[in-house]
Amino acid sequence: MSYKAPLKDMLFVMNELAGLAQVHALPGCEDATPDTAEAVLEENAKFCGAVVAPLNGPGDKEPSFWHDGQVTTAKGFKEAFKAFAEAGWQGVQHPTEFGGQGLPKLLATPCIEMLNSASVSFALVALLSDGAIEALLTAGSEAQKATYLEPLISGKWTGTMNLTEPQAGSDLAAVRTRAVPQGDGTFKVFGTKIFITYGEHDMAENIVHLVLARTPDAPAGVKGISLFIVPKFLVNADGTLGARNDAHCVSIEHKLGIKASPTAVLQFGDHGGAIGTLVGEENRGLEYMFIMMNAARFGVGLQGIGLAERSYQQAVTFAKDRVQSRDLAGSAGPVSIIHHPDVRRMLMAMRSQVEAARALAYVGAAISDVAHHHPDAAVRAANLATYEYLVPVIKGWSTEMSQDVTRDGVQVHGGMGFIEETGAAQHYRDAKILTIYEGTTAIQANDLVGRKTVRDGGAVAHGIIAQVRATEAQLAAMGGADFQAIHRQLSVGSAALAAVVDYVAANMKTDIKAVFAGSVTYLRLAGIVLGGWQMARAAIVAQQKLDAGDGDQAFYSAKIGTARFFADHMLSQASGLRHAIIDGSAGVLALSEEQF
Repeated sequence: MSYKAPLKDMLFVMNELAGLAQVHALPGCEDATPDTAEAVLEENAKFCGAVVAPLNGPGDKEPSFWHDGQVTTAKGFKEAFKAFAEAGWQGVQHPTEFGGQGLPKLLATPCIEMLNSASVSFALVALLSDGAIEALLTAGSEAQKATYLEPLISGKWTGTMNLTEPQAGSDLAAVRTRAVPQGDGTFKVFGTKIFITYGEHDMAENIVHLVLARTPDAPAGVKGISLFIVPKFLVNADGTLGARNDAHCVSIEHKLGIKASPTAVLQFGDHGGAIGTLVGEENRGLEYMFIMMNAARFGVGLQGIGLAERSYQQAVTFAKDRVQSRDLAGSAGPVSIIHHPDVRRMLMAMRSQVEAARALAYVGAAISDVAHHHPDAAVRAANLATYEYLVPVIKGWSTEMSQDVTRDGVQVHGGMGFIEETGAAQHYRDAKILTIYEGTTAIQANDLVGRKTVRDGGAVAHGIIAQVRATEAQLAAMGGADFQAIHRQLSVGSAALAAVVDYVAANMKTDIKAVFAGSVTYLRLAGIVLGGWQMARAAIVAQQKLDAGDGDQAFYSAKIGTARFFADHMLSQASGLRHAIIDGSAGVLALSEEQF
């Protein structure tokens, strides 16, 4: 099935909801004009649709494979990545001084979404490189930046992050990989890392591994973790590649989904020690790795959105083509299944959730741009806090959403959805990992509770809710049944979210297990309410456009109808979720270990 980027919706969200004009006015973002944004998106859409999307199905059927320590990627991936790099797509949001395009995150965000719609497996190599680039920009020495950033940004080299070990999954305090100082500024690294995305492949000249390890005298736990650059090939002083480093891929995993993306087991130091250099200061590795993680978590949220969009497009195409049964209102013969109410319900659920998640992510990207570029330090700090609150929601809710959407994508196809040849099942299988890697949904929820809500007593969350209520006031002033329904459900939703924020902040110290029993549900509630807020904003703008006789009337009326569906079918869940969080912990914790 072909993929056609939803450029009209992307540009609407960028311009009308995320405020591209305001981002363009920021220092350092002057090149991000509306015309530039449209041109960049159109070119990216052509590349993703014509070059990458056709590789998705074949890459699932004949994925990357390992032999004698080397990985050969799926057919066509190497050539596609070469074209991706040469076109400058890896460097869209990275600094011009290292060869990037220096465009704002808001402009890079739809490009990342499109790449993931085309192929999540292919897009992962770029995602990990983006994380490595962010970490080195923040914590790398001038020499490290000079050596590694230009090749990473150009796509000549790629990057990885190495956290997980066989005995240390999400608990990084259990990391055992050792880094022994050699007295010349280098370290020898020994250990095993698992689940390393694109830890070995044939698509680039070098792979820059960022590795968490402990020095000999490091304190126990997470306070004793440092971060090291351990390249596949050592780099000479003049930037050319030197000897093969003692970092080797001993196998790759056989997986449920994203099969074309090689997930490596890496062994460091089996032949005398892998040479690494320290990033930043000793024992601050977890702090630096979280820079990578935050970049990657936002990117994984976009993976969920991109994959869900692809699944939705395929389901709509099938529903329009598949003829089955007569129309309930009466017809001479069988009709395409899009005429049947429950198929419409599924398609609207898919469409509305994708649009809500897209809008929330793009708005988050614009907030990040303000946090990094605004001349006023206080404004930067406030926007950074808001962005950091949104990241676990964007990652957690968008990826859980992708599972729901791809499941419905299979269901729309009926029995044919269960057959691999249609491709609907691949989307469903690929979606599962998104809720697990870069921190499971529960880890995102723990972050939302502990670091993003309790730490400031819910101040940032209530600041966002205040903005939601400003939109409610706009809705209340508008006529018509659609806007009354959206207003009613958004008001209930914001009240539920406010009550949960207060509950979490008030009970963390006295009943911590009860609070965390509802953490994932809190994340879901936040996603639904904040996504519903964006849909409400979109509906208001759409009505203004209709009233002015502006633009594509069918597009704007569809925006209002989709927002109404989201309010009636998604936002309406808010009061039940509120109850489950505030009053539902007793059931979660009712049984003893022996009773399970």
